[in-house]
Amino acid sequence: MPTGLVALLDDVAAIAKVAAASVDDIGAAAARAGAKSAGVVIDDAAVTPTYVTGFHPSRELPMIWNIAKGSIKNKLLFLLPAAVLLGQFAPFLIPFILIIGGLFLCYEAAEKVLEWLHIDESTKHDEPAILEGEGREEEMTAGAIRTDFILSTEIMAIALSEVTEEVWWQQGIILALIGVVITVVVYGAVAIIVKMDDVGLHLATEKEGALASFGRGLVNFMPKLLTAISIIGTLAMAWVGGGLLVHNIAAVGWHGPEHLIDIISHPLVGLFPEGGQTFASGISFAVLSGIMGVAIGAVIAPLVHKVFPHGEAH
Repeated sequence: MPTGLVALLDDVAAIAKVAAASVDDIGAAAARAGAKSAGVVIDDAAVTPTYVTGFHPSRELPMIWNIAKGSIKNKLLFLLPAAVLLGQFAPFLIPFILIIGGLFLCYEAAEKVLEWLHIDESTKHDEPAILEGEGREEEMTAGAIRTDFILSTEIMAIALSEVTEEVWWQQGIILALIGVVITVVVYGAVAIIVKMDDVGLHLATEKEGALASFGRGLVNFMPKLLTAISIIGTLAMAWVGGGLLVHNIAAVGWHGPEHLIDIISHPLVGLFPEGGQTFASGISFAVLSGIMGVAIGAVIAPLVHKVFPHGEAH
């Protein structure tokens, strides 16, 4: 084989190794960034089913599909280019953006907690969508896409904060990958959740014996599942929002909240054996930052409701 061809093949092999390493790096970075966004993703999955509640079953999947398309557009056409530009030319703004995002998540979590405690129910809305007139489907879909834009902004900002060391094209690939995967996972899960009721009802009315019993059980289980998802989403928002505030307030120079959590958690962590202290430290930080997040959100929520008295903030 000619020497030149051997050298060319060596070069190709070397490039392939570099490319493979880059793919591995991108995959690992995407996994880290996606994990950091988990709280917002859970909230997204918890919120979206409420937008199709009350509509005819035949319209549920088309609505979810339209919301998912709007979500992809939000992430890839608007937020992805903005995030890459921000990462390249103004990375110093990322902590401030994350602080704003943390405040929003804390507000959302506190609003739900206040509603559960019957302290503030000003945003509660129980009227079935079908009874609210024509055009409601378009209105609810547009509202869901607006909410998705806010949550997607948080997802992309959190992800960007994890990949600031990567070159711009790798940042773009990672953020695009996260955006597509999260959208598929969230809206695929939402589609399954909203149709499980229909499956259960079909089995309960059209089948007999064990299948009918399973269908009735599924119908009875769905409200409990939605309640559990809502609770998990709220806890995740409080944890992620509080954590964003603590870490990024420290990043811009104020370490007070971080030190306060350390002071409170230190004696608690000391109660655990040495092998479990790292885990206990992470749990105590999540719980304490979540409590702090709800407390901050509880201060913000009444102010927001005065400015947006009928829930226009959503």
